[in-house]
Amino acid sequence: MGQARTIALVGLEAHPVTVEAHVGSGLPGFSIIGSSGSAAREAGDRVRTALGAVGVTLPARKTLVSLAPADVSKVGARFDLAMAAAVLAQLGRIPADALDGVTLLGELALDGRVRAVPGVLPSAAHLARGPSVRRLIVPEVNAAEAALACPSAAGSRVEVVPLTDLGELLAVLGGRAARPVTPLAPVEPASAGDLADVRGQEEARRALEIAAAGGHHLLLVGPPGCGKSMLAGRLPGILPPLSEEQALELAAVRSVAGLLDHGAALDRTPPLRSPHHTASAPALLGGGTGIARPGELSLATGGVLFMDELFEWPRRLLEALREPLTEGVVRVARARATVTYPARVQLVAAANPCPCGRQEGCTCTDREILSYRGRLSGPLADRLDLAPAVSPLRSEDLMEAGEGEPTAVVAARVREARDAAEVRWRGVAASETMNATAPVTALRRSAQRPALSALADAVDRGLLTGRGYDRALRVARTIADLEGAESVAREHVMEALGHRMALASPQPVASR
Repeated sequence: MGQARTIALVGLEAHPVTVEAHVGSGLPGFSIIGSSGSAAREAGDRVRTALGAVGVTLPARKTLVSLAPADVSKVGARFDLAMAAAVLAQLGRIPADALDGVTLLGELALDGRVRAVPGVLPSAAHLARGPSVRRLIVPEVNAAEAALACPSAAGSRVEVVPLTDLGELLAVLGGRAARPVTPLAPVEPASAGDLADVRGQEEARRALEIAAAGGHHLLLVGPPGCGKSMLAGRLPGILPPLSEEQALELAAVRSVAGLLDHGAALDRTPPLRSPHHTASAPALLGGGTGIARPGELSLATGGVLFMDELFEWPRRLLEALREPLTEGVVRVARARATVTYPARVQLVAAANPCPCGRQEGCTCTDREILSYRGRLSGPLADRLDLAPAVSPLRSEDLMEAGEGEPTAVVAARVREARDAAEVRWRGVAASETMNATAPVTALRRSAQRPALSALADAVDRGLLTGRGYDRALRVARTIADLEGAESVAREHVMEALGHRMALASPQPVASR
């Protein structure tokens, strides 16, 4: 038998797959086992025709290709190249040992060209962690992507080999030196606008800075045109760049979704995803036929998920956010497999105060307002940390000659606060370096007694739940970090509570 190796992906989880090819007695044909449905038949036709395009004619015998293990879901055309290599080995067209330590990924065109496939980055990352693979052969378009996980400059054990067609595969496996991977182009930073463009809204700007410094969720409720969307769009600009680990995780999600810029270097810019309120559950959380693909929630990991018109979203979708916001992952169960994608996001939600949106001269009835606001349940509102007042703009705000603080100045303060939190939590929990996710017991030890007493008093007065107590303490810890304070004082708690006043009732917005 001819043997080749490839990788199947279930979500971001890589599974090694062995491809076996046998040409023997039986009715002439090309059969694939270990993969079900029409995809297997289509793959057989592609592989047979592509081999013929480079001068390899299959004998008039039965060609059987097996993808093992059979119980691993195999979706897509990423196995074509490995199947062709296994058949070539069985026919003796390549040396017997040419495929030792080699993994192949790629789709074949009918003329023998090798086409790009999604999910190469997580596959390459899996191989880079293993001891047995020395070569990864991929389509030329995917080579730079694979090199992110197997950089030659870092002394990776895995050599990335780019291919354009099956003829080049025969040459490389026959001993010809592989072409080098094309150098990655620098990432062009996206223009998100400057925070100095925002007029007025001092309280909301302060809340935005606190949210960025601590990784807290934010709710902006105000009339149309007051700057809610503008504020949300400026948040990624004041966030620190992603770490290499975070950037690779985001790139892996984009790779599986087919949205990765193949020729660009690792993007460390925090993402901003803004799904429309008519989005479906699979679009927001992940899903689709076969193996579930990542949704907007996972594509925003490491950055910001902006949900505008929050009270227009279906309540079932809002309720589905509760576990991902708490756990930092989203699990999507389907008949074939349950996949887990990262979902470590900062949620920024914006909404009008009532269906008509006007604060002055509102014509909505109390029943209409209660129904409108009721789409945001108490448990979900409890997970939102900041809800500053966003007021209508005054004429003097718009005519003011001076500008507010620019993004660069605010980002520098956020970076200092993040650095202070990272130093504090590094010895407490290696993976938790933000106040929004730090251990609660350690947080309480960093607070003064009067500060904890103020939080307890808020619980007694019904302003906070048990969860709200901890979340308000996290915000207070961030406020203290922005001021360079070692411990959380009472004034830090009072400001944190002030930002949560709109969340104190089951209807988490101020009354008219």
